[in-house]
Amino acid sequence: MIDHTGLKVSDPKKSRTFYDKALAPLGYRMLMEIPPEYTGGKVVLGYGAGRADFWVSEGKPNDPRVHVAFVAETRQQVDAFHDAAMEAGGTDNGKAGLRPHYHKDFYGAFVLDPDGHNIEVVCRKPV
Repeated sequence: MIDHTGLKVSDPKKSRTFYDKALAPLGYRMLMEIPPEYTGGKVVLGYGAGRADFWVSEGKPNDPRVHVAFVAETRQQVDAFHDAAMEAGGTDNGKAGLRPHYHKDFYGAFVLDPDGHNIEVVCRKPV
């Protein structure tokens, strides 16, 4: 089981706007910002739904870009993520829909964040 993960972003303000909106349908929100005296002056934001398990840190974006997939409880959350992420300035990388070549009930959506990281939300439950 993974405890937490994260990625580097070039513009933390732009990325915060993106992630605040894009992850809201999943119940995720920015839970903590590490004080700059502990980060070398860089912005470090912890997102989660209960505890911070997804970290967004100021720096040179990861190369190659990172792919992170979040679990949705419903297909409606997947749709809402895609809509919110697009409204927040994301780039479509795969509209919400079934992808039976992964799993018969795999319903997912993919959006590139402002730095090109591939952010996915998936529900594996049948309708």
